[in-house]
Amino acid sequence: MAGVSTIKRSGNRFYVNPDDGDIKVPGVTSVVGQLPKDFLTFWAAKESAEAAVSNWDIVSQLVQRDPAGAVDYLKNAHRRKSKAATDLGSAAHDLFERLARGEVVNDRHVHMDVKPHVRWFREFLQEMQPEFLYLEETVWSDTHEYAGSFDAIAKVDGETVVLDWKTSAKVYDSVALQLSAYRFADRIILADSGESVDVPEMVGGAVLHVRPEGWQLVPVKCDQEIFAHFLNLRNTFTWETATKKKVVGKPIASGGELVTGTQRRAA
Repeated sequence: MAGVSTIKRSGNRFYVNPDDGDIKVPGVTSVVGQLPKDFLTFWAAKESAEAAVSNWDIVSQLVQRDPAGAVDYLKNAHRRKSKAATDLGSAAHDLFERLARGEVVNDRHVHMDVKPHVRWFREFLQEMQPEFLYLEETVWSDTHEYAGSFDAIAKVDGETVVLDWKTSAKVYDSVALQLSAYRFADRIILADSGESVDVPEMVGGAVLHVRPEGWQLVPVKCDQEIFAHFLNLRNTFTWETATKKKVVGKPIASGGELVTGTQRRAA
């Protein structure tokens, strides 16, 4: 028995308990995903508008030949940009882990878009000399029923912290919730053996923010106060994925010819 498998349901990631496959708990990022994201609406609209302006010659021709295709092209502009950023981040994370483990990375085999990130990560390792205690492992909370995969737990300047690598344009405040969940989980399930070990005591958390132009180590508050907010979102996750589906019952009395939305769609 080694590692922890995951499954996806309705866009959410769940971790499968390696000791009991019937027990599945939501991932930390899926729980944090319960935060309101109104800004994404404006961001998606902006990406579609920019795609139309920047590629007007292509879009105008597509409108004449295939209007539906033009709509699909524009409405998916934000997804294309998001996927590109995700792919770059994943590639960088893989290389960061290898470097943190002391592996030799040949720059000739590194994609040009990721080479600057590799350079700056090497500089971080050289300047900060972190002592990695755990890398890319899974935490599990039996108490609050969640799990998640962290980037690193390390000693930096003699203090134990949970670290997260970020290649995004900025460090978002929601990372505090993410790091608090890792910090206050009950145990770490080791990928190699499947053995559970205690989560070490930590003084806090930090983000290693790596961009093409440089890097910075950013402290992040992830104490019990922040963890309490994460637990609120954990309850919201249960509401959104399970509880709310059971609260409205079938009519016990009626009159007239009221037609529900479901009946209209069926018709």
